[in-house]
Amino acid sequence: MNRSIRVDAVLVQAVIAGALSFSHLHDLASAAGQSGWKAWAYPISVDLLLVAAWRRLRTARRDRAAWAWFVIALFASLGANIATAGLLNLAHVPAWLRIVVAGWPALAFLGGTLLVHTPAAPVAPEPTEDAPAVDMHRTDPAPELDERPEPPGPAELPAPEPAAEPEPVPANVPPALLDHARKLADHHRTTTGTQLPVANLRAQLGLPAQVVDSIAAHLQLT
Repeated sequence: MNRSIRVDAVLVQAVIAGALSFSHLHDLASAAGQSGWKAWAYPISVDLLLVAAWRRLRTARRDRAAWAWFVIALFASLGANIATAGLLNLAHVPAWLRIVVAGWPALAFLGGTLLVHTPAAPVAPEPTEDAPAVDMHRTDPAPELDERPEPPGPAELPAPEPAAEPEPVPANVPPALLDHARKLADHHRTTTGTQLPVANLRAQLGLPAQVVDSIAAHLQLT
């Protein structure tokens, strides 16, 4: 069975661009004093850092560190392409370029480690139409679903009625005489069912009218 092979133009273009960039990086590293397998390792290091930064940007668009390392790797790749286009004499490479090429492995290792092992910042979920938006910076506690009515305050409770205060004992009446008059009034109320008249109390006590009136007023006798 014959199978048709579909050639993707973008894929072919990516392969060509990658091969040319790989070759330019190799030539620049070799001209900077990195010979043998070391010159071939430089293009791989640059491309790996570029891929790691791009993958990080796919999950965190606002990650400044990922953007920084992506620009560094892109600048290294584009710089090698431009430098090998005849703008730089590869037979006499300047000293600063040799220093940059020699220090690139440590810089690439640092960038790759930070991109892989640094956790990305959490992204807050977007509010939907059904659920209300949640304020991530809110400090006050959220309202509870099961809210119970608050007990009535002191102003809502009925005020208790003040208890009737007994009249003070007259100053000129001894307590024993007052108890004796109270017993007479209670005995009269028990036997007759009526209140003891003040005249009867005056006759039974045989005291002056002012003293008997004071006792009757204290006992609430009429």
